[in-house]
Amino acid sequence: MKEGHTKDHAALADDFNQDEPRVNWHDETLWFIREKRDRAAFAIPDWEMLRETASQIKFHTLSNLSQYLEQFEANAKANGITVHWAADAEEHNQIVHSILTKNGVTQMVKSKSMLTEECHLNDYLEQNGIEVIDSDLGERIVQLAKEPPSHIVLPCIHLKKEEIGDIFHQHLGTEAGMSNPQVLTETARQHLRETFLTRKAALTGVNFAIAETGEFVVCTNEGNADMGAHLADVHVASMGIEKLIPKREHLGVFLRLLTRSATGQPITTYSSHFKKPRPGHDIHIVLVDNGRSVQLGREDFRNSLKCIRCGACMNTCPVYRRSGGHSYQSAVAGPIGSILAPNLDMKKHADLPFASTLCGSCSNVCPVKIDIHNQLYKWRQVIVKEGYADPTKTMGMKAMNMVLSSPKTFKLSGKAGRWFMKTVPFLVSNKMNPWYKQREMPQPPKESFGEWYRKNRKTNE
Repeated sequence: MKEGHTKDHAALADDFNQDEPRVNWHDETLWFIREKRDRAAFAIPDWEMLRETASQIKFHTLSNLSQYLEQFEANAKANGITVHWAADAEEHNQIVHSILTKNGVTQMVKSKSMLTEECHLNDYLEQNGIEVIDSDLGERIVQLAKEPPSHIVLPCIHLKKEEIGDIFHQHLGTEAGMSNPQVLTETARQHLRETFLTRKAALTGVNFAIAETGEFVVCTNEGNADMGAHLADVHVASMGIEKLIPKREHLGVFLRLLTRSATGQPITTYSSHFKKPRPGHDIHIVLVDNGRSVQLGREDFRNSLKCIRCGACMNTCPVYRRSGGHSYQSAVAGPIGSILAPNLDMKKHADLPFASTLCGSCSNVCPVKIDIHNQLYKWRQVIVKEGYADPTKTMGMKAMNMVLSSPKTFKLSGKAGRWFMKTVPFLVSNKMNPWYKQREMPQPPKESFGEWYRKNRKTNE
C-alpha cells in the first residue's frame, strides 16, 4: 500500500458500493469461506480448548517477549542463521537491500509476507534497481495489476476470474477473453517456474518462530515459499517480533487453528521448517519491531499482538465484506487491521476503528481470542480524546450530549424534530444528511412517548 491518501474509509467504501453486483459477490464469497471455517471448527470437539490454549501461550510469550527474543537469537545464531534487528520499516528495507547488494543480487523472488507490505519493501527495492517477483499466485495477480492486496490470506479476492484473465492476457500472453481457472493457473505455474529457477535470492515471511530451537516455520498452500527458498543461494526471512512461540511442542496448537480459521482447511498444505542453512547457502532473518513495542506497552491493545494473520475476522465482518479491503488503506485490513493501523499512525488511520458495527463477530471467530470489538471501541475513545476524530462527528456528538443531558432540551428537541419532519421533511431528508442515503424517512409520531404515557397510563394507575 503506497503512502498518502485523500479519502477516508467511508468515502472509499462508497466508491466500492457503486458496483452493487460486485459487492454482493464479494460478500457471498467471503461468507462462504466463513461457513467453511465454522464446519472445520465444529468438527473438532476441543476447539474452544485449543483457542484458549493458544491465547494463553501468546499471552505468556508477549509477557516475556524480550527473554524469548534473546533465546531465539542465540539459538538461531548457533544454527548458522544470521540474525538482524530492525527498529522500523525503513531499517528493515535497508537491511534487506544490503544483503542483496552484498550478494550481487538484482532480481529476487518473494513469497507472501504482509510485513513486507507493511514496510513497502517492493517499492523500496524497485527504486533501488532490484526487481521483485511475488510468487504467491494471488500476490502475483495484484502485483501485475499494480494494486495492493485486499486481504491478508486471499490477496485478490476482490477480482473476478474474467478480470484476472484480462490481466494475464496483458502481461503473460494468454488468449484474449480466457477465464478458465485451469488454463490461468497453468500459465501462472509456467511463468513462476522460470522465476524460481533463475533467482539467486528468495524472501519469505514467517508464520511462527520457535525460541527453544531457533527455527522458523512458513505456511503456504502453493509450496512457493519452499521453491524459492530451496532453489536460491540466499534466503531472507522477514519476521515481526510478535511471531514468536516458546517451544516446538506449542506449534501443533497453532497449526491446528491457523488454516481452519483462514479457509476451513484441516491443515496448511505446506508447513516448512527452516532451522539451518545448507552448505554454501545463507539464511538471514530480520526481526522487525516497527511499532510493536509501542503496542505492547498499550495495555488495552496489547492482545492485538496475539494475531496469527488467519483473516477470519475479515471473512465474518459485515463491514469488510461490503466495503472491500482497499477501503482500509492499510497492509492489514478489516477488524484486526483497524486496531493495528492506528498504532502506527493514529492521525492517518483515525477513521478505521469507526469502520465497525461492534457486533462482536470478529472476536467470536478469532482463534487466539483477541477481544477485537472491545479494542475497536477503546480506540474510538482514544482517538476522540486525542482530537483525531472527524470534526463533523465530534460536533454531532457534542450536540447530542447537550440534548440528552437536559430533560427540558430533550423534550423541546423532540417536539421540534416532529414538526420539521411533518412540515418541511426536505430539511431532514436530503443529500446533505448521509443517514437518509439508503433509508426512507419514517412517519413522524403525533406525540412523544412521555406525552402518550401521561394520557394513557398515568390516569389508569
